[in-house]
Amino acid sequence: MLIGLLSGLYAQKQWTGNPLVPGYFADPTIRKFGDTYYLYGTTDGVKLASGEPTVWVSKDLIAWYNHKLELALPANLNNCWAPDVHRAANGLYYYFMGNCERGCNIYAYVSESPLGPFRPVNDGKPAIPVGTSGEHLPALDAQYLIDDDGSVHAYFGTWCSSFGGMGYARINPDDMVTIEKTGFIPMSQIPHAFEAAYPIKYGDKYFLMYSSGDCRLSTYQVHYSIGDSPEGPFTYGKNNPILKSNEDGTVDSPGHNSVLEKDGNYYILYHRHDNPHSTGGEFRQMCIDPMFFSDSVTIEKINPSHHGVEFEPDIKLTNLAKNCPVTSSSAYHLTADPTRYSPGGYDHVYKPAHVTDENNGNLWKAASCQLPQSVTIDLGKSVKIKRIATDFEYATYYYQYKIELSENNKKWQIFADRTQNMVCGMPMIDDNEMQGRYVKLTITGTEKTGVIPAIWNVKVYDQIFDLPDFQNKPSETPPGPKPNGDKIVDFQVKNLKAGKYFSQFKNKGTLKGIFQATAPLKVCVVDGVKALCFDGKSFLRLNKPAPETMNWNAPFTASAWVYNPEIGHGECLVTWASREQMLQSSYVALMYGKGNYGAVAHGDGAVDVPFKHIPEAGKWQHIAVSFDGALEHVYVNGKKDSCLPISLFIERGEILIGSTGVPIENFGGYLARVQVFNKHMTESEIQQLMQKTDPR
Repeated sequence: MLIGLLSGLYAQKQWTGNPLVPGYFADPTIRKFGDTYYLYGTTDGVKLASGEPTVWVSKDLIAWYNHKLELALPANLNNCWAPDVHRAANGLYYYFMGNCERGCNIYAYVSESPLGPFRPVNDGKPAIPVGTSGEHLPALDAQYLIDDDGSVHAYFGTWCSSFGGMGYARINPDDMVTIEKTGFIPMSQIPHAFEAAYPIKYGDKYFLMYSSGDCRLSTYQVHYSIGDSPEGPFTYGKNNPILKSNEDGTVDSPGHNSVLEKDGNYYILYHRHDNPHSTGGEFRQMCIDPMFFSDSVTIEKINPSHHGVEFEPDIKLTNLAKNCPVTSSSAYHLTADPTRYSPGGYDHVYKPAHVTDENNGNLWKAASCQLPQSVTIDLGKSVKIKRIATDFEYATYYYQYKIELSENNKKWQIFADRTQNMVCGMPMIDDNEMQGRYVKLTITGTEKTGVIPAIWNVKVYDQIFDLPDFQNKPSETPPGPKPNGDKIVDFQVKNLKAGKYFSQFKNKGTLKGIFQATAPLKVCVVDGVKALCFDGKSFLRLNKPAPETMNWNAPFTASAWVYNPEIGHGECLVTWASREQMLQSSYVALMYGKGNYGAVAHGDGAVDVPFKHIPEAGKWQHIAVSFDGALEHVYVNGKKDSCLPISLFIERGEILIGSTGVPIENFGGYLARVQVFNKHMTESEIQQLMQKTDPR
């Protein structure tokens, strides 16, 4: 619960702004318990929307605070999708969420508080299993309606168009999990439905809202149907779709909504894509806009805005840093070719000015993950400062930093030293009482390796105000080691005797170790080049795992001199990532093939990288991929072939040459040299590397 905010101060109305909260969150469900609003959702921006569950808390729908929930997912599960939370008649709070890694099921948790900690219900078994209400029907995106008579109704399903409709169940209100009755809502009653049911009762009518299209693309939209009973039948409503992408593309893919009623007015909460659109479609942000009923059965079309909704704040706060000029140690300029997610391509600067514009959709991002990185705000005059609130890019991972003040931008005094911080949060709050004109925030460490320092907002106050009484627990994970630029792998055969079979090969990179062949491989001479012949079955495994500096979003360069007699769908040249619990963007392997992961495999077809121009078979080719923490480039013989804006979430694994560990991806051909570096290389550096290692 929140401690009451300071009273007695005059409060004027204030726009919430859209996005409503900073960071990557989707599938919003908003509830009011007591005098406090709780905003639950999918934590986005990590491995196919697999971030750790959180809740946003607010008294006034303007000032929001993020709390990391204690909720133990079933073993070997990652996804915690589209939660719904209700206070049952027994006074307990029930948290329902979807997961699609062991069949698409809904799981239930219970707590004495809407903040948790939540413990499993039903012995951790699904509360609504896949196949409820229809054969193989995925039980995802469940939303519950508690009717006026206390009856409980659940609506669920995704890929609805493929399964002919959506699922329905009446739930026992005493335990909130026992299914008393099931039903099926056919597509004829909910045209175009794909997922994201949301039921509300308005007057004596039951409105079933839902989303159509692809949540990763601009086709995502919100529709509704109306019924006289919670079980239907439902009739398609007027004005559909009521919410869709706007004309200028600045509101892209709005959908998966919930609804808030406040003082007789209605508001729709939904997610939309970040700007610029991050590749993969799972970097969504939550928004709020007014929703109007024109009569008892009609919802008017909704204007997806950037300004949000005007509410009266509990306390009038003046952000001394608002729109003040900012300089930074560096700033990332993203330029990239069009993708399916951004047909117009990318040309965007993550400006330092974004940290003071009070816009939750604008981000400052440093030019690289190299630490330290800093922003400096000029407040224009010397002022007394008591509190500084910072929204780093990710709410669920900690950042280590320090804040300094200065009168002249030369001599600095420490306002807050968080260089040993291991607590996450959004915003991060630092209090002191000092005087200064310039505020410098320096990021010195990150929980995850290779995360580029980035900030949504920095707000500066000359007053102290009450905060929520919760605090996130310190992480047990030490800061991610900083990438060191090493050449960790250097495999070559030029000094080995042709015509001989070998089982072991020295790694001449800094990691050292021995590559062991799963079966002896022959050194051959192909077009005058000495190379190791891979037969499509045997491959090499290093006897040391990849170093921790290659974890998560670490920059890298992988390079290979390769001769491929026949090009298949996708054959692996080298990988250093684990395939365990592989999700989108959680894997990386340099490939050579003609499929959708012909150049680089990332664990999901949505973000794999094909060649634009497949290197010709039967010739020696230099193939390389280089990643700077935000953009991945593929090079063929020193020339750029393709690129992809991407964030990675790699867990280091075995270093394999000639295989991903999956037999159908084994390489059949010749390799003369393979190298892996713990750093990004520019195009000119790739060309120099190619010339230096040319075996011909």
